[in-house]
Amino acid sequence: DLRYNMEITLEEAFRGKTSEIHVPTLVLCEGCGGSGAEAGTKPETCGTCAGHGKVRASQGFFTIERTCPKCRGAGRVVRHPCRDCSGSGHVQKERTLSVDIPKGVEDGTRIRLSGEGQAGMNGGPPGDLYIFLSVQQHPIFQRDAQDLYCRVPVSFVTAALGGEVEVPTIGGGRVNVTIPDGTQTGHQFKLRGKGMPLLKAHGHVGDLFVEVRVETPVKLTKRQKELLKSFEAEAHHGNQPETESFFAKVKDFLGGKAN
Repeated sequence: DLRYNMEITLEEAFRGKTSEIHVPTLVLCEGCGGSGAEAGTKPETCGTCAGHGKVRASQGFFTIERTCPKCRGAGRVVRHPCRDCSGSGHVQKERTLSVDIPKGVEDGTRIRLSGEGQAGMNGGPPGDLYIFLSVQQHPIFQRDAQDLYCRVPVSFVTAALGGEVEVPTIGGGRVNVTIPDGTQTGHQFKLRGKGMPLLKAHGHVGDLFVEVRVETPVKLTKRQKELLKSFEAEAHHGNQPETESFFAKVKDFLGGKAN
């Protein structure tokens, strides 16, 4: 059996793809048909083990059976080795294979290609080729099974007054998400059917969760700073419920001594 590691993008895992891979492997020698003997000759039965591949030796009361040292267990010896493979019956060759990657594959998914491994020894059947997939990290989306998560920065003003933000989807489209006034950092919006397809479950698609991250403005002008200070001075009870709740708990914790 052979192992082949393949890296794909999250978009390729979403859509599925057909990919060609180049695999260096041992294949049957065409010159000798895998026998290891030069054309016109055949391997001969090993005279040491009489073709059994094993020899026996007596040591006192015991009889020990071991691999024949002459033919190394093959039961045959090649008197006139093939020039192409030096008597091994196999040659190194690079093969090009087509691999179908289904929609919804996850990191670590294994795809088995039966009979595409190395040629079997001593005329045995070929092994299998196992392709192990790894999905690259995405710059925008994080994946959890069939669901996707996306953090979207929202301006201080949009979070306070409400508005809309445009969010990309893994399929290449865009969706407008309505942001209610007073939205806080960490609030999630669920977009149904905008996640990843579920492997081996035709038609089932996960969801996209959009998490709001309220961005604090930087490099403010003098005028902007004055406006914010004016807003803070005119703020009244109920404008900042989380802040008021937190400091009320602090006051209770300190026995009513907090300012």
